[in-house]
Amino acid sequence: MKIKICNEPFEPCEAWYAYQQSRPELKGNYGATTVFIGTMRDFNEGDRVLNMTLEHYPGMTEKHLHAIAARAMERWNIQDILIVHRSGEVHPDEPIVLVVVWSAHRAAAYEANRYIMEDLKSKAPFWKKETLASGQPRWVERNTLG
Repeated sequence: MKIKICNEPFEPCEAWYAYQQSRPELKGNYGATTVFIGTMRDFNEGDRVLNMTLEHYPGMTEKHLHAIAARAMERWNIQDILIVHRSGEVHPDEPIVLVVVWSAHRAAAYEANRYIMEDLKSKAPFWKKETLASGQPRWVERNTLG
């Protein structure tokens, strides 16, 4: 399992491939890989958004993400999990989050990936401040499920 929070843009497919290559024990042990890539959009709540700043508490946030992944591994038959999440300033079309789950079977991989994303989106300690097209800053007060 690997959890990474980065302050710079990242390439999701490169991160996924590099991690998978670093784990030779996965070879032949998984039949399904689910990948979720969350990307910043340029709108929210009916307003145009120029950028977003993601803040977190180092240490606390990683601990929470490790706990989410550990619960998923306990609940489903999962071989491995990779979570990469951005912090700092993010712009439209840039990836914010990558969640990859490896499992012997697709049902477990799908369900675990969705579980991780829903928990991450609704409970993980990240704070988001958007800059609207008007230049006005706005804190995102809640995350939606779905």
